[in-house]
Amino acid sequence: MTHDKKDIAVSRWEGEGGALPCGPQEALAATCDEWDIPALSDAELIQLRIRVIALENIVLSLLSKASNEQLEHIAEMADFITPRPDAKQHPLTIHAATQMNHMVERAKHFRS
Repeated sequence: MTHDKKDIAVSRWEGEGGALPCGPQEALAATCDEWDIPALSDAELIQLRIRVIALENIVLSLLSKASNEQLEHIAEMADFITPRPDAKQHPLTIHAATQMNHMVERAKHFRS
């Protein structure tokens, strides 16, 4: 990734792609009450967990074939995770950056 492309990606990330104050889906979320969307059932939550685990393993598999340069870029992007200028650092955001670095390290263990 060139320096310019990385700067553009980071600026979109920091600005959340032009998101509204409460996040990129604020306008959509505001209309959810009108739609009367039921809460997820336990079975649906379990299915979501399973899918997240599956996606994590797919990403891990792909990362295990990534070049060292690509893995370095992921680590660099993890370092760029910051809140919007008007927001404070959130523990989940910090944890997400840590998880990105952990996935890179885990992927290195699966390299042939």
